[in-house]
Amino acid sequence: MKNVKQLLTSKNDNVWSVGPTTSITDACKLMAEQKIGALVVVENNKVVGIVSERDFVHKVLSKQISIYELTVGDVMTPSIVSIHPEYSVEECMVLMTENHLRHLPVLDNEHVVGVISIRDVVKEVVEEKEFMIGQLENYITERRFL
Repeated sequence: MKNVKQLLTSKNDNVWSVGPTTSITDACKLMAEQKIGALVVVENNKVVGIVSERDFVHKVLSKQISIYELTVGDVMTPSIVSIHPEYSVEECMVLMTENHLRHLPVLDNEHVVGVISIRDVVKEVVEEKEFMIGQLENYITERRFL
């Protein structure tokens, strides 16, 4: 199975980020424009959190404050779980499942090199299983005619 570094080569290499003082409306606009579900939150070239569509829905509504008064820093998840490019896709799946995560920032020497989504992981696992099934079907077909 592929590792994260290999998986990232098949993805768009843009990593979208915002600062903690970015307004929620600007962050939502960026996510909608880029068709992404999460943004890495960076301050002084250091990752300080992650903010997702889910954070907006759950945390904004629970604060009962006007959306125009809130910033990304008010709703972001500050303690992020991140991975290294050498992690396997299976390790990502375990981390995402155990921590109920949909996005994992990929850090190399504290520098963000990508973001892996649960969709990326599931797609890779399905492709790997389909490949294995095809190999097994070929093996069985070849053995039947021996």
